Amino acid sequence: MTQSNTLRTFAAGLALAFSAPAAFAATTPAAFTATYQVSQGGQAIGEAVVTLKPAGDGQWEYSNQTKGTSGLAAALGANSNETTRFRWNNNAPETVSYDYRMDAAIKSKQRHTNVNWTTNQVTVDEGKGPMNYASVPGLVDRNTAPYAIGLALRAGKQSVSLPVAVKRNVETQTFKVAGKDTVKVPAGSFQAERVERSDDTKAFSAWYAPQKYPVPVKLAQSDGGNLTLELVSYKNGN
Repeated sequence: MTQSNTLRTFAAGLALAFSAPAAFAATTPAAFTATYQVSQGGQAIGEAVVTLKPAGDGQWEYSNQTKGTSGLAAALGANSNETTRFRWNNNAPETVSYDYRMDAAIKSKQRHTNVNWTTNQVTVDEGKGPMNYASVPGLVDRNTAPYAIGLALRAGKQSVSLPVAVKRNVETQTFKVAGKDTVKVPAGSFQAERVERSDDTKAFSAWYAPQKYPVPVKLAQSDGGNLTLELVSYKNGN
């Protein structure tokens, strides 16, 4: 595992590559804090804390802060912060803005995404000049994806085709429930639904207990570094 691969996979945190369209969710937002252990190759390297809270003006803030606590991630000072503001539209989140920043001793990276729902335009800027493309209804960025897919599963969906805001365009991604497994994580043992991406060859699995939590209890991504996230604790409210 190279230093660049370690940084890339660690900084990914909970940025799952899927989201849910407006028709899937049937609930309203509820604030929470979820804490995860981040491991690589079976060794704990960090912690991720995901929070959802009201942001005023009918919007919500969904943040994911990932910090290296041991191993190479700690030695390199690898930390990432992702913050999304979304509006609640047709019983589902729609991204208004998304900010990503990764800092480490040898490199840093940032991205700002803004969605203008009046003009239906997405603007993405990584510090080298903005890129623009058209938005679509139900658009969700990668940061809010864990929450959005959890709501879809809670509503009984078994497969979804999803509009995801990426760097240069809206990318349609497809996911399905591939089975049910017993999953043991620091937060406990769960009968979980295993979600896999079906339109891409990347090795990716996420386990949900959707009637209990709207975010995954476990995420495993072997592409790029065997990164695993396991739920440690979940708390309702701010």
